[in-house]
This record gives sequence, structure tokens and C-alpha cells, in this order.
Amino acid sequence: MRHGLVKALIILPSPNFEERGAAVWCLVLHYTGMRSGAAALARLCDPAAKVSSHYVVEEDGTVFSLVDEGFRAWHAGVSYWRGISGLNDCSVGIEIVNPGHEFGYRGFPDVQMRSVLQLCLGILGRHEVPARNVVGHSDVAPDRKQDPGELFPWKWLAENGVGLWTDDMMASRDLMGDLAAIGYDTRLPAGKVITAFQRHFVPEWVTGDADDLTAERAAAVRKLLDG
Repeated sequence: MRHGLVKALIILPSPNFEERGAAVWCLVLHYTGMRSGAAALARLCDPAAKVSSHYVVEEDGTVFSLVDEGFRAWHAGVSYWRGISGLNDCSVGIEIVNPGHEFGYRGFPDVQMRSVLQLCLGILGRHEVPARNVVGHSDVAPDRKQDPGELFPWKWLAENGVGLWTDDMMASRDLMGDLAAIGYDTRLPAGKVITAFQRHFVPEWVTGDADDLTAERAAAVRKLLDG
């Protein structure tokens, strides 16, 4: 299987996978949230951990292939997007090495993001994943997860053909309705859902508050989706 023009690709099979139950419909981006890439790889390949991803991208741009895209990796957990729950069945998962909020969250190096971009473009070329379904772990599990976080360059990725972005603002009369239309699970606590949206689409303003800035950006994202 072709993986795109990544800097380097290392096959490191994980035993943590199973047969898929659906076609790939979603691309979920994570950060590893561990002290090192080596620690993350060890966990993702440990049968006792019962977690995995299809790929891991190191900070130097090296890409590790752990689970073939034809199989179900165990990366999203309890998750929801656009009316679908349990996204492991229908997604490809990429873990991006970063210590995360617990161990010293920091920006993502350019060389790493170039590999992420090429890997994503290859995945999107193999599967019918619309831009609106390129999401972060926090988008699909806002009550549990923060990754890949507010330092992740969603805008840059979208400008290069991966995912969705707008800088526009529009008047909004229903923030939670807009977030539901975008894909979020608005049955969860509102502050958690709003924070997840801000981390993705208003990363300079992660407050969890239903303020005008957030509402106007959410309305603009919904308008973009509605065409």
C-alpha cells in the first residue's frame, strides 16, 4: 500500500487490530501525549495496552506504519462525529508525537508536519473522506480528550488540502445548534464541546465559554459546510 511521499516509512506491526465493520469515512488526528515517541510506540504495540493507531509520526518526520488501513485500529475509543458513534470502525488514526498537555505541550516541528501532510494526502487519496471529517481526537471525544490541541496547525493543513478551515465570522443565534450541525456530540457538557471546537477553529481563544467570537466562528464553519 502506498503511503505518500513521507520522509521515511518504517513498518512496525502492532498486534492490536481487528476486522473493519465499515468503510473509511473519517481521519482522526491525535498527539501521543507521552514522554517520548519510543514510549508511545511501545504502548501502541503492547497487546496488554489494547490501543493502537494506523500510523505514528515522529518529531523528525519519520512515519511508523503499525496497522494496515484495511483493518480497524484502536485509537478513537468512545467517540462520535456527525451521528456516528464508535469511530474506530470507519476511521484511520494518526498519532503525532508530542508530549501533550500533561508532559510539556509544545508546537509541532515543520518537518513533522510536512510528513503528516503527505501522509494525510495519501490517505485522502485512497478513501472517501470529506474535508469536514478530518478531525482531532478532542473533536470526537470532547469530554475525554484534548489532542492534538490548540497548537496544532489546522489552518495550515487546510490550506494544503487536508481538512476544513475558515477565518470568516457570521452572526449566530444558536451556537450549540451550529456545533451539532458541524458534527459535535452536543449531548455532552456544553463547555467541553465548546472547548473542543475552540481548540480546532479558534485556537487563540480556548475558554470553554459561549462567547460571541466562538459563536460567530461556528456559524461561519456551518455556513461553509452548507455551501
